[in-house]
Amino acid sequence: MLFKRINFSSATTPYNFQESMENEVERKQGRTFVPPGGKKMTVFLDDMSMPFVNAWGDQITLEIVRQLIDHKGFYFLSKDDRGYYRTIEGLQYLGAMNHPGGGRNDVPHRLKRQFFNMNMTLPSQRSIENIYGKILEQLFHPKRYAPEVIGMRAPLIDATIALWTTVKNRLLPTPAKFHYVFNIRELSRVFQGICAVAAKHEYEVIKKCLYIKEKIRQEQFLVGLWRHECERVFEDKLISNADKKIFHDILDKTTKERFKDSLGLEDEQLLTSYLFADFQREDKYDEYGELIETAPFVYEAVPDIESIRKRVYSKMDGYNEKFPSKKMNLVIFDDALRHLLRITRILNSPRGNCLLVGVGGSGKQSLTKLSSFICKQVFFQIALTKTYGETHLKDDIKNLYREAGPLGKQVTFIMTDSEIKSEGFLESINSMLATGEIAGLIPKDERDVFALETKTVYMKEAGTKGEDPSTLELWIYFINRVRDCLHMVLAFSPVGTKFRERARKFPSLFSSCTIDWFLPWPEEALVSVS
Repeated sequence: MLFKRINFSSATTPYNFQESMENEVERKQGRTFVPPGGKKMTVFLDDMSMPFVNAWGDQITLEIVRQLIDHKGFYFLSKDDRGYYRTIEGLQYLGAMNHPGGGRNDVPHRLKRQFFNMNMTLPSQRSIENIYGKILEQLFHPKRYAPEVIGMRAPLIDATIALWTTVKNRLLPTPAKFHYVFNIRELSRVFQGICAVAAKHEYEVIKKCLYIKEKIRQEQFLVGLWRHECERVFEDKLISNADKKIFHDILDKTTKERFKDSLGLEDEQLLTSYLFADFQREDKYDEYGELIETAPFVYEAVPDIESIRKRVYSKMDGYNEKFPSKKMNLVIFDDALRHLLRITRILNSPRGNCLLVGVGGSGKQSLTKLSSFICKQVFFQIALTKTYGETHLKDDIKNLYREAGPLGKQVTFIMTDSEIKSEGFLESINSMLATGEIAGLIPKDERDVFALETKTVYMKEAGTKGEDPSTLELWIYFINRVRDCLHMVLAFSPVGTKFRERARKFPSLFSSCTIDWFLPWPEEALVSVS
């Protein structure tokens, strides 16, 4: 069976939905269309209750969905074919939505009756332990790691679940802190961070604990890494120092409870706060100054804040040499340095997208430019003009797809508040973050061209000889490659009501991005900048 996922937001129009479906089917005879290759197709409609409810209480986007399910076809909305009826056969539908209520929409009963309704409850603690237990079992393999490290699997899972549960119950969402939602995604992000370090066992990050001045045990380093990942996932989205203090108290308490007895360490050995960076290794040059080998990005602990600051200043000099017209003279005070390390961490992870929230002038764009340069990525920002509209945005994104897909370049795409001319811009970004596809971005006839451009890379990666992959397999590979290599950075201001409205209307902007909240500059920052 084929599979197609469509993500709804409040700005999804009937026309967007029709375009998405149109791209997935081919003509059988006359005006009857079917999924390609004589197969059936499952269409997964995510966030189904999101489309906007108009003044008459209708969600017009859901009416065209209902028409397609009920009558196995729809009438055309585009100018050239308006009024023509098209039959589409061989489709089945799965829908998913949040519970209605609390400001969230319901869906019309005429659409609801087409589905069997099931309620999904959160997995039990035992299920969660099983899921992550299996993942860590694969990573901390006896062939790669010492028994002490392997013995850390159970306490790590135990501590993460305990921390997550406490934070979820203590830091509750309010109108000002509407994004304080700590669900299973947060849990998986903590483990994802630990896995990213453990998976690169060939660099022996955990074994040798390079760059850390004092001699420490491997399991002590693991606790430090775990604390750091929890801070990144939970603490970075908190909007005040008071909330951060609450989180730190919870983290310290959990660390002592879960690790102290089993490891037999003192409090100060356990309650570490390491910084991690992945650009500490040097490029190798020969005696003529030619580059022999570029340094790999290895995520490792930082010896101290001064050494990494020096490194960032040298990277900034490199940026100013390369782009003399866009010179940056930044003062890298402690707070800015920490934000920079967070941004590089996100940009260097596959499918890493981030949402930077802070008032104008707090350094979101400059730090993103520098981070992108440090991560050796292509930096892109749209050039706004009076006539710039949705078609121009789609053209720009299409070019980025070509760079990220077939060429496999890592791309940073930043978008700020001032560049969002209409809600349609966010609809495209929301769809791109959720599924990697945007309705009408790549016309049907061009899709095969894009897919075929990735064929050589696909064959090389799969290591298969002989039969050629189908264009559909190549297209799925192309989209996955784009999602891995194209990193979206959204720089928003929390001032006013717009920020809150966007969170409600475009859920993927928040669920698919790691949030980093910029607090007001501390006094030492103001002094050092002045």
